[in-house]
Amino acid sequence: MKLFLKGERCLTEKCAIEKRNYVPGQHGKDRKAKKIVGYGLQLREKQKTRRYYRLLEGQFRNLFEKASLMPGITGENLLGMLEKRLDNVVYRMGLGTSRAQSRQLVRHGHFHVNGHKVDIPSFQVRPGDTIEVREGSKQNPTILGARDTTAHTPTPNWLEVDRETLKGRMLTQPKREELVQIQINEQLIVELYSK
Repeated sequence: MKLFLKGERCLTEKCAIEKRNYVPGQHGKDRKAKKIVGYGLQLREKQKTRRYYRLLEGQFRNLFEKASLMPGITGENLLGMLEKRLDNVVYRMGLGTSRAQSRQLVRHGHFHVNGHKVDIPSFQVRPGDTIEVREGSKQNPTILGARDTTAHTPTPNWLEVDRETLKGRMLTQPKREELVQIQINEQLIVELYSK
């Protein structure tokens, strides 16, 4: 499955999934696809989601634990918390071409949240928070290049972005039906961790 981990490269014909849609190795083409059921299906869904959001197992598990303690549906809470991470919000705003690049930009201190410097990628953005590129980084070629590359990418409804001033605001909590870019079956993840 194409997870868009390489940023703009995944949008070209150089994408690995487009070039070779089989497992690597000498016998990759010859392998018969085994039917995955039960635990394997749940594990694959969790791993896909982890890799899509670029999290380690411990980080993902902690987010799941927090989501399970919140009122509401655990799977939707988990996806909402993943989407509200600062590195993901920067990516969704179009100020990074991939989540990895957005994470690095956040880690290097290029962003302010509500006027305060935040360099923690896992920072949970809340509705009403303003995210902006700090004054000293407004001419950063990486940020400007990402803005220009993602100019035609639609912004989610739960975000308001001004690409000229490199500023954005989170309007509401992301809803499950708005998170359709990648097919994630969060119920399988909940079943896996509930064992």
